[in-house]
Amino acid sequence: MDDHSDVIVVGAGPGGLACSMLLAKAGIKVTILEKSNAVGGRTRLFHKDGFTFDRGPTFFHYPEVIEEIFQAVGLDAHEELELIPLDPNYRLIFGQGGQIDATRDLENMVSQIEQLAGPDDANGFRKYIDDNRRKLRLSKKCLNTPWKGPTDLISKRALRISRVLRPWSSVSRDLSRSFKDERMQLAMSFQTKYLGMSPFQAPSLFTILAYLEYEYGIFHPSGGLGNITVKMAEIAERMGVEIKLSEPVEELIFDGKRVVGARTPNNNYSAERVVMNADFATGIKQLVPNKLRKKWSDSKIEEKSYSCSTFMLYLGVDKVYNTPHHQIYASSEYQRNLKDIIEHKVTWEDPSVYVQNACVTDPSLAPEGCSTLYVLVPVTHTHDSIEWEAIKQEYRDVVVSQMEKMGFEDVSRHIVSETIFTPDDWGSSDIYRGAVFNLAHSLNQMLWRRPQNLFEETENLYLVGGGTHPGSGLPTIFESGRITGKLICADMEIDPDWNGMDPWFDELRRPIIKSKHQ
Repeated sequence: MDDHSDVIVVGAGPGGLACSMLLAKAGIKVTILEKSNAVGGRTRLFHKDGFTFDRGPTFFHYPEVIEEIFQAVGLDAHEELELIPLDPNYRLIFGQGGQIDATRDLENMVSQIEQLAGPDDANGFRKYIDDNRRKLRLSKKCLNTPWKGPTDLISKRALRISRVLRPWSSVSRDLSRSFKDERMQLAMSFQTKYLGMSPFQAPSLFTILAYLEYEYGIFHPSGGLGNITVKMAEIAERMGVEIKLSEPVEELIFDGKRVVGARTPNNNYSAERVVMNADFATGIKQLVPNKLRKKWSDSKIEEKSYSCSTFMLYLGVDKVYNTPHHQIYASSEYQRNLKDIIEHKVTWEDPSVYVQNACVTDPSLAPEGCSTLYVLVPVTHTHDSIEWEAIKQEYRDVVVSQMEKMGFEDVSRHIVSETIFTPDDWGSSDIYRGAVFNLAHSLNQMLWRRPQNLFEETENLYLVGGGTHPGSGLPTIFESGRITGKLICADMEIDPDWNGMDPWFDELRRPIIKSKHQ
């Protein structure tokens, strides 16, 4: 071995960077090995023809986790990341008729809902907020704490959430208790699609997804979400983390079942512990020999269910559109859209579309008088029934025509820069099956049934990212980084000074610590 660290992190995505910052604050020597020439994974920027686009996530919500991580290292997340609050959070346009400007102003929401759906649903919204405020409070400790197995179900944290989780109920069924209008049920449930689930199948816990947007708001980091990982990397490096770009890990090095390092084309790196921050299915198959994996063998990974993918347009236009920062068009055939995704079909008639018009908030992303338009259509993950290369231009035309319903008049005439990205493209970017939201979040793929932060089939290998506990989405990915950081510090018998953030988990027995990091 040539280079030695306490911890190697494979991949410089948001979860790996969050974990690295916490470990560095604990005095742990960390080396990040990143295959790309830039940090961020999918949470990064790309530039084309004078326009700047986010490659992946564009919604920044529930900032509590990243606020606490930054606090732990002595920084203010809002100041460092230049977070701009949005109002409205987004505009939701219903193909069935009507629209809502989703906002943190709850009384404004009540008024909008009453106009759209009547007083009963307006009162139902108040009940929905109260119910989900309680649901989040009780479920937090299940989502920010590691799981070892089914015996954890008899723990205090599990018994507490069982009162509100209603595992026998779906998101749709749960919402029907508060809303009679199908449009309102859709408004509070469309987020489940991005977890790979239909609201008719998703566990009722996920009614909290829309609630988080109303309670905490949605933010735009100045310069785009990709700037978050750039700034996190800068902070990590100032704290002593070594980040090696263009250094792809070909395999992890094992001594029996114990990981002892990583091999790249350029070097061998040794470490006491390794963190894998990669697409779970792709990373574990490439880096960990199949013979060391029984629970997560290649064949069992094949059998798992995966999230949807996305069809993407990144458009530079020579016009400024006066529309909200975020807009979602929900198809008049929404259930059919969901069914098409499950059945590996492409929706040609009236697909649902999301558009980010970021330049209304951040003009720096485009030349003067121009805009960047980030366009996303949820579609099935890669499947041999669909040849995207053959249909992508025709489908692009369908999507562009849908944008007319969202206030982007004559947009096709104003496009001066264009990039198309299909599920096949995501798949060729080391995202298993092109499933951009990773393993689906069904009950049989959550908690202890999801890959754990301390990978249970080897020694000293840890996981962060959307494919591990607690799940996909930036807030939970940051949380996975924090959980892993806590586990590593405990395993190294270090009690870090994280500026008031507890280095352990409330309801788990505290480990024996021999050293206190100052």
